Amino acid sequence: MRAEAQANADKITAALALLRRFLDWDRALRRLDELNARVEDPTLWNDAKAAQDVMRERRRLDEAIGATRAIETELNDTVELIELAEAEGDTGMVDEGVAGLAALAARAEQDKVKALLSGEADSNDTYVEINAGAGGTESQDWAEMLQRMYTRWAERHGYKVELLDYHAGEQAGIKSATLLVKGENAYGYAKTESGVHRLVRISPYDSSARRHTSFSSVWVYPVIDDNIDIEVNESDLKIDTYRASGAGGQHVNTTDSAVRITHVPSGIIVASQQDRSQHKNRATAMGMLRARLYEAELAKREAAAMGEYNAKTEIGWGHQIRSYVLQPYQLVKDLRTGVTSTAPSDVLDGALDPFMAAALSQRVTGEKVDVEDVD
Repeated sequence: MRAEAQANADKITAALALLRRFLDWDRALRRLDELNARVEDPTLWNDAKAAQDVMRERRRLDEAIGATRAIETELNDTVELIELAEAEGDTGMVDEGVAGLAALAARAEQDKVKALLSGEADSNDTYVEINAGAGGTESQDWAEMLQRMYTRWAERHGYKVELLDYHAGEQAGIKSATLLVKGENAYGYAKTESGVHRLVRISPYDSSARRHTSFSSVWVYPVIDDNIDIEVNESDLKIDTYRASGAGGQHVNTTDSAVRITHVPSGIIVASQQDRSQHKNRATAMGMLRARLYEAELAKREAAAMGEYNAKTEIGWGHQIRSYVLQPYQLVKDLRTGVTSTAPSDVLDGALDPFMAAALSQRVTGEKVDVEDVD
């Protein structure tokens, strides 16, 4: 086959292998048979919640298995078509087959990512917390750029975004912000974005036009519902109220309605100032705290499975997951997977899916990539 066709066929084969490995293929087939049998049981709907859980799991498994089989069949058929056309010298049919493989490779990548989003909280809404690192205005401006980047990414997916907490920088940008992103699989996609993000650029705040390096951290954790039991003792909490900050004018709050909750045993701090009601902000902050505690438990489970645990670390050199270079050249590089983009403006406008897909795949394979940071 042509080199282009062979390359796409190899990509599809790799995607199929990852899907089968992730699904634990034989176990998935047995489990789908079990779920199909349960659906046929008329007593299933005696417990509405249990029935909904069964139907949800069955739908996800059925879609993942069906998509994998469909891609496998189409790959085999298309390769046979190309080989037959080449043998007969039918260049038009070869071109059609090559184009078909390219389209199938793109579809296989999409289906692979969708199938990888099957963790117990992956389908949930998500919180995205952004904090500026050391460096004053530079890092605070960078934190605000990240806030916009994740907002634009969410909008590209048709998700809704709410700003729950916001602390403006002294001169520009933000010290911190917390977004609530609502939409199917929001947490599943965004969870790989947790870590330190590094920006290299000519500073707009430096009159000497020198190059600056700035750091900000991103922390992603899922919204959880009442069906997930997270115990929080009131005696473990330190609750503070303060006056909400904002853009000014009519939106400035004149009462101490914002709420900050510190979970003393873990050191986790959450805050909400989106509402003028202190009671509502406290309820929102408690929901965020339960979500953070749940995310911490998920991280421990994943770390135990992978044999390592990467704790939340200092916002600075040596801990970043991605570098964004705007000058003297244009490059975004993920330091976990090696995925790059030479269009930082697109990435900062929300084009994050290739980075997320590669990081999700890496969580399944456990493959470590030796990646050098950019200068």
